[in-house]
Amino acid sequence: MSDHTLPAPVQAMIDAINAADTEAFVNAFTADGFVSDWGTVKAGPAGVRDWAGSDAIGAGAQMTVLSAETEGDTTRLHFGWASRVFNGESDGIFVVEGDKLASFTIPPSH
Repeated sequence: MSDHTLPAPVQAMIDAINAADTEAFVNAFTADGFVSDWGTVKAGPAGVRDWAGSDAIGAGAQMTVLSAETEGDTTRLHFGWASRVFNGESDGIFVVEGDKLASFTIPPSH
């Protein structure tokens, strides 16, 4: 859990990852929503589900918000991630559309 107040769709996605709830994860996104992980884009419900299966929920991921800043419809996070695929800290950019996520982007580290 975190002490950061996040937009509801962002919190819903994080909660879904931490609860290993693929359906809730997919439902956090708009119908044309996408995940962009270091430039690899997985779009629509099937793409979002695929990413959840390979890189997040299917990999036993746990996500911890370390810092967060929201401006308009965009929330930028710095988060901790622990899974069978990746362990460490990363940045994430979430774009909210209505009550869902339009996108979740993990930009490449430099």
